[in-house]
Amino acid sequence: MRKADLLASLVVFLVALPLCVGVAIASGVPAELGLVTGIVGGLVAGVMPGSSLQVSGPAAGLTVLVYEAVQSYGVHALGVLVLGAGLVQLALGALRLGRWFRAVSVAVVQGMLAGIGLVLIAGQVYAMGDAAAPASGVGKVAGLVSLVGDADPVALAIGGATVVVLLLWPRWRRGARLVPAPLLAVGLASVVTGVFDLSVRRVEVRGLLDAVRPPGLEDFGRLTEVGVIGTVLAFALIASAESLFSAAAVDRLHRGRRTDYDRELIAQGAGNAVCGVLGALPMTAVIVRSAANVRAGARTKVSRVLHGVWLLVFTALLPGVLGVIPVAALAGLLVHAGCKLVPVRELGPLWREHRGELVVLVVTAVAIVVGNLFEGVLVGLALAVAKTAWDISHVHVETEDRGDAGMVVRVVGHATFLRLPKLLDALEALPHDRDVRLELGGLRHLDHACAAALEGWAAGRDHEPVATISSTS
Repeated sequence: MRKADLLASLVVFLVALPLCVGVAIASGVPAELGLVTGIVGGLVAGVMPGSSLQVSGPAAGLTVLVYEAVQSYGVHALGVLVLGAGLVQLALGALRLGRWFRAVSVAVVQGMLAGIGLVLIAGQVYAMGDAAAPASGVGKVAGLVSLVGDADPVALAIGGATVVVLLLWPRWRRGARLVPAPLLAVGLASVVTGVFDLSVRRVEVRGLLDAVRPPGLEDFGRLTEVGVIGTVLAFALIASAESLFSAAAVDRLHRGRRTDYDRELIAQGAGNAVCGVLGALPMTAVIVRSAANVRAGARTKVSRVLHGVWLLVFTALLPGVLGVIPVAALAGLLVHAGCKLVPVRELGPLWREHRGELVVLVVTAVAIVVGNLFEGVLVGLALAVAKTAWDISHVHVETEDRGDAGMVVRVVGHATFLRLPKLLDALEALPHDRDVRLELGGLRHLDHACAAALEGWAAGRDHEPVATISSTS
């Protein structure tokens, strides 16, 4: 074992510890379940082939979907949902479909993450003030106006101070390498809360074995429900997409072996299957922990496996430490994480160069905030497909006047029903007192609607000078 991998594992452990707890609380489940998922991410997914330096665990990106599932079906159903998602991922990896996740529109993924980030921010701001959050995304956003009067000012100050530390501490690079910002921010908040005995809500600790609940036979019976099946597929597809996009980002951070997407998908599926058996949160590869792993000097998968060992040791020997952590500090941690999910810096370039992609991003994000994560992603995918169909259906009409021989009109490009009005407008604008030869050899695609329309146009000129259609130019 290399010294670099050992040191990197400690750094990743210190980054992962508060995030595992925070994601669990935001998802509406006991804090220990987040730690269980982090442990499985290291000990199960960590030893499997795929991406050597990528670190897995509970992710902020799935918080909104998990919370909705827990509210709809109960925390007892979480195990069978995650187990089902893991089995779907294993099947996708075995069928070598992992690489196809790279074909998903980047705008949809960015819109998905932005929508998750906005809902996460809106929900966790309430937790920062120890206040109850409305159930719907729209309600959370609308209720922010009255939050100041309802929030506990002490808790809000702790949460706000946590965010400030997260923003400022990384600017001192030497210090940030020694102590990760999430650990410092949550640690300081816990110390201040304990020293001054502040009356704020703290993490409730029940013990690891008490929190773990494998699914029972009655839970498996729920897999016949349409809503449950939809949630399982949403877990699987969104977790897979986030993991594989994270893998692509991690590959750009180092010069080592590249990710095998199909094997990585199998590793994620195996990890989620084990998480499901234990009744824990779903896992994904997490870019924050993965980037910390690479920057800490990790060379092999040993670092990510050891980070799971440290989480297990901590949970087994020092579970009471969790009870001193104020919930407001973890909420501040997730508000900061939610802000990082919103691609603010990319909005300007998209507006200048790819406005259609920006529309897909914004519509996806808004649909998630207004509806839910699954519906928002479906809306985004449908819009992306429609945009792509519109973009590729370019058709141009070129005319050549040959004097007494009449006119030659060439149609070039992709003639689909989306461009049919433009095509017919151009043809109907041709002079009615000239012979016209319509050449279609420049078309790379001609759908049935356009073919029928062109034949109808030619037939409609029978009482006028001749109009003929040629398939060669």
